[in-house]
Amino acid sequence: MGFRCGIVGLPNVGKSTLFNALTETQNAEAANYPFCTIEPNVGQVSVPDERLDKIAAIAKSAKVIPTQLAFVDIAGLVKGASQGEGLGNQFLGNIREVDAIVHVLRCFEDDDIQHVANHVDPLADAEVVETELMLSDLESLEKRVENAKRRATGGDKEAKALASVLGQALDLLRDGKPARLVEPNDDEEAALFAQAQLLTAKPVLYVCNVGESEAAEGNALSAKVFAKAEAENAQAVVVSAAIEAELVAMDAEDRAEYLAELGLAESGLARVIKAGYTLLGLKTFFTAGPKESRAWTFPDGGKAPQAAGEIHTDFEKGFIRAETIAYEDYIALNGEAGAKEAGKMRQEGKEYVVQDGDVMLFKFNV
Repeated sequence: MGFRCGIVGLPNVGKSTLFNALTETQNAEAANYPFCTIEPNVGQVSVPDERLDKIAAIAKSAKVIPTQLAFVDIAGLVKGASQGEGLGNQFLGNIREVDAIVHVLRCFEDDDIQHVANHVDPLADAEVVETELMLSDLESLEKRVENAKRRATGGDKEAKALASVLGQALDLLRDGKPARLVEPNDDEEAALFAQAQLLTAKPVLYVCNVGESEAAEGNALSAKVFAKAEAENAQAVVVSAAIEAELVAMDAEDRAEYLAELGLAESGLARVIKAGYTLLGLKTFFTAGPKESRAWTFPDGGKAPQAAGEIHTDFEKGFIRAETIAYEDYIALNGEAGAKEAGKMRQEGKEYVVQDGDVMLFKFNV
């Protein structure tokens, strides 16, 4: 299981430049005018993980396969999108299809790059996008809540739960707050809320696009965005799209040296991935052997059969057990044989909650 992040923001904030850098492609045309990205570009990105390389070295794997995530570069949005202005209908449709929103906000001054509002204010930019998403959700919910309440009076239990959770979302939206702040009362409401597919219910990662000299510490503008993210239980990272674009053309050694000169421990891509994993509650488990070592993404709290299902649905259907080694034990004991000899290979059943870094071999019967 990977995840699909939609990169959004006003025109000319650095969305396409960031997309090109993150995916190491030039599929999205980066130009100094609105709507240079008309069709959503999708880029698959390998998730860097030092643990995978160490596991593969011990297993002497012929192939190393990292897990993947997708970035979708979505057309720039303007005020009035919820009413179809600009590319509004297309924008909203594309947002509905992603798991999380990566909201790029311009936190740099540059007279050579036009801003649609003619002044740099990331909080105002964020409000434009959020308002359009809220208006779209409001329009969607008003009739749905009314219908659910009507059915609930007739004794429909599901309609009662739906009216409760969507009514809470409607109240938040009317108060100018996103639906992701909804707190379902139970699992049934949580499931119904997820099925509603509200735009403002999606988790948000704010990416503060700053100048090269501010990539390490950020600036006053990015500090305001971080405060906003904290208040909303969202995530935020500082990235310089310009630096990321330069890193694309470098080899690994030059990249490390360049990042060190800038006071950066890792690339913007790495920071975005880590924040995205935190945002969506994702973890990684590994499979290892002489043919290949591979990383797999799964939801936090997922059990062994679910993890097996990430490899193949038959593994989940016919799950018997999972031979499991903690990452630290796999490294310290030099692989499967050493872990097994030391009694660190565990036989886990259907109720085992997979831990981040587990090295697993699934036994199944179909």
